[in-house]
Amino acid sequence: MELPGFKQVAKAYLWSIGVWSALSSLTGWQYFIFDKSMNIRSTPGQMLILAEARGLAFALLAPPVFYFAGRHNFGARHRLRYVLYCGLGTVPYMFSYACIRWLIFPLWDGAKQGFLPRTDTSPWLLVHDGFADIITIYVATILAAHAYGYLRRARLQELERAVERAEYEQALAASELHALKMQLHPHFLFNTLHGISTLIDSNGETAKAMIVKLSSLLRTALESNGSDLIPLREELKFVGEYLELEMMRFGPRLRVDWTIDPSAGAMLVPQLILQPLVENAIRHGIASSRENGWVEVASRRRQNAVELEIRNSVGPGKPKGMGLGLHNTTARLQHLYSGEGTLSFAVSEAGTATATLVLPHLMRSDTRDGSGPPDML
Repeated sequence: MELPGFKQVAKAYLWSIGVWSALSSLTGWQYFIFDKSMNIRSTPGQMLILAEARGLAFALLAPPVFYFAGRHNFGARHRLRYVLYCGLGTVPYMFSYACIRWLIFPLWDGAKQGFLPRTDTSPWLLVHDGFADIITIYVATILAAHAYGYLRRARLQELERAVERAEYEQALAASELHALKMQLHPHFLFNTLHGISTLIDSNGETAKAMIVKLSSLLRTALESNGSDLIPLREELKFVGEYLELEMMRFGPRLRVDWTIDPSAGAMLVPQLILQPLVENAIRHGIASSRENGWVEVASRRRQNAVELEIRNSVGPGKPKGMGLGLHNTTARLQHLYSGEGTLSFAVSEAGTATATLVLPHLMRSDTRDGSGPPDML
C-alpha cells in the first residue's frame, strides 16, 4: 500500500479534527450539565476547553489508526495476527495520547480551578486516571476504520461492476451494429450480381461495365468498413455510384433526381445508411414495373438535425410492410442514436413511396462544412 500524499493526509486530519471537535463540544456540555462532581466550580468555557483538548489528542491519532487498519490484510489467514497487532498497538496508542494531551494542556486541578505546572505532573497520570476510556476510544477507532474500509471497498467494487457492465453493453452494441452492417454487403452484392446476370446474354458490354463499377463500390465499402459515421457527402457519393450502376442496368427506364443541401455535406451520418433505402426504392419502383420510374434523393439541413429523404415511384405491386433494408436501418439507428434518429416510411395513394431519415446534427471537429454537392452531382 503506497504512502498517502500530502493532500490526502491534510484532508484526513481536517476530517478527523472536525468530527472530534463536534463530539468534544457535546461531551463538554454533557459534563457541565450532568456531572456535578466536575462542574461545581467550573465554567462552561473551562469544561469545553478540557473536552476539546482531549478530543484534539484523539483526532491527531485517528488518521494513523485508519492507515494501520487499511494497510493490513483482513483475510481469515491473517486475522489472528491482525488482532495481535491491534493488541500490541494499545500501549503506544495510550502513550502517544498522553504525550499529545499533556503538550496541548497540562493537567487540570478541579479543586484549584486551574492547570497544574507541567514540571509537577507527568503524562502517565493521564493514562493512570483514564486508561479504560483511552482503550475504548482506541477500539472504537479501529472499528470505525474497518467500517470505512468496508464501505470504500464496496463502493469501488460497485464502480468497477458498473464500468464492466457499461463496457459489456458497449461491446455488445458494437457487435450487433457490426453484424447489421455485415448483412448489407451480401444482400447488396447478391442483388447486384443478379441484375448483372440478366444482362450477360443480352448486353455483354454493359454487364462487363457493371462488374467494373461493382468492384469499385465494394472497394469503397471495404475501405471505410471500420467507420460507423462518415460525412454525408461521402455517403451521397457512394449512393450516386450505386445509382449509376442501376442506371446502366435499366437504361432510360430509370430517372434519378437530386435535391441536395450543400451546407449539410460535412454532417456525419451512418455509413451505408442510404444504400438499402435506395436499393429498396429500385426494387419496388423500377424492377417490379415494365414502365419508366424515378428515384429522388434529397437532403435538408435543420437547426439540430439533418433530414434525408428517398422518394420513388411504385410499381403495380405495392410493397407490403418493411423489408430487410428498412428493418436493418431502423435497428442501426436505435444502436447508434438511442431514439434520437428516426426512420419513417409511407406510400401515398398517388403511387409514391417516401422513406425519411432524421438524424442528429453531428460533425467532426476537424471537418469543415461542405460548400457544394457531392462529387458525382
